[in-house]
Amino acid sequence: MRVIVSAGGTGGHIYPALAIIKKIQEEEPDSEILYIGTTDRMEADIIPKMGYTYVGLEIKGLNRHKPLKNIDVLKCYLKAEKKAKRIIKEFKPDIVLGIGGYVTLPVIKAAHSLGIKTFIHEQNSIPGLSNKLLKSKVDAIGISLPSSAKYFSKKKTYYTGNPRSEEVLKTEKVDKKKYGLSSNKKLVLFVMGSLGSLTINNMMKEILPKFKDKKYEVLFVTGQNYYDDYKKLNVPKNVILVPYLYDMLGVMQNTDLIISRAGASTIAEITTLALPSILIPSPYVTHNHQEENAKVLENAGASVVIKEKELSDKVLLDKIDNILNDDKKYKKMVDSNKKLGMPDSATKIYNLIRNIIDDKMVK
Repeated sequence: MRVIVSAGGTGGHIYPALAIIKKIQEEEPDSEILYIGTTDRMEADIIPKMGYTYVGLEIKGLNRHKPLKNIDVLKCYLKAEKKAKRIIKEFKPDIVLGIGGYVTLPVIKAAHSLGIKTFIHEQNSIPGLSNKLLKSKVDAIGISLPSSAKYFSKKKTYYTGNPRSEEVLKTEKVDKKKYGLSSNKKLVLFVMGSLGSLTINNMMKEILPKFKDKKYEVLFVTGQNYYDDYKKLNVPKNVILVPYLYDMLGVMQNTDLIISRAGASTIAEITTLALPSILIPSPYVTHNHQEENAKVLENAGASVVIKEKELSDKVLLDKIDNILNDDKKYKKMVDSNKKLGMPDSATKIYNLIRNIIDDKMVK
């Protein structure tokens, strides 16, 4: 199989793309993969280091605040689509995959114009602009959450889940002793992304001392940018602070409750692990899609949602106690997550891609 994969901008697009690539190589080791990303976003650094052939397109996202700047955006886009066509003609792929980010728009459009088979994947409940524009140009669309199906053609759309799920299950559980935690106490994990959240960190300085008399332990991931802010803070013995967890998935497998944002990858991870959660969606993302992601879990009974503007020490501690002290509620959250989880997502996507190539699409 010869495959071009395009995804960029954030880990929420890049890591699902990598999960699909790994599954293709697992099923068909002789496959040839070409990755097309941007010249200046994180994939330009990550992908070449992993040994994949990489081509960068110079392209920018829409400037929603200064419309006149979009003249330059359009010029970049036209050059990018022209370059993408040239790359596709040279590589001669069996299929081109768009796994999210504005870089996928010129790549998938170029492939469509050349008569190459195409597939896109949407990780969030509300599709990004690129996928909205591409939905009529592709052979099939994979979605992570059932709620996003309404934005796409029913006959082209497949509920595949997020391909990160299979990697989650392959990760080894991390012993809590590694972080100075007790093996016989419940663990509440706080994480707000790799960099952390300024707003949440400011609140947590006031909230952390309130955990003093709780029977559970707290592992708070501050984010690399904010760890130093806590050096002078006197936290209780049952609270452990770390700037970052390189073995996050392994720690999550030994966690009783996670408190986090509601990004697409996070949703995939916690549903796959059937891990009860309190989600605090970021209000700073396009179309407020994290809140919509979180609502999917809340409506299913898998999670409790707190809007950032409603967060306080009392609200947070009450909700933690309510979940951890109610065995019936806790079990219901676990079971609801299991129903939402898609542990074989990457396999489903591989099979779908194979069927597109072989003209064996069945709906």
